[in-house]
Amino acid sequence: MEKGFTYILTNKNHTVLYVGATKNLKKRIDHHVNGTGALFTKKYNATILIYFEEFLHFSNAFEREKQLKNWHKDWKWNLAKLSNPELKDLYLML
Repeated sequence: MEKGFTYILTNKNHTVLYVGATKNLKKRIDHHVNGTGALFTKKYNATILIYFEEFLHFSNAFEREKQLKNWHKDWKWNLAKLSNPELKDLYLML
């Protein structure tokens, strides 16, 4: 089994959130940054990685993605701020 990641992206004004799951976090964020990721992230320029979780199995990351997508927006912001209070772009640390 392959490991997986669940991640949250935002835009520079912190007005939108995008939740996704992937097997290769750096490659997937590269896609979003280059405009070849999801249409939503391209439309709203959501390219700032503010949160991610790593899982031993991709299926767990996918389940977590579905869970987070059902959360209220404030809950997602609070989750990101717990580990990244200044909402720095974590992509730069990958």
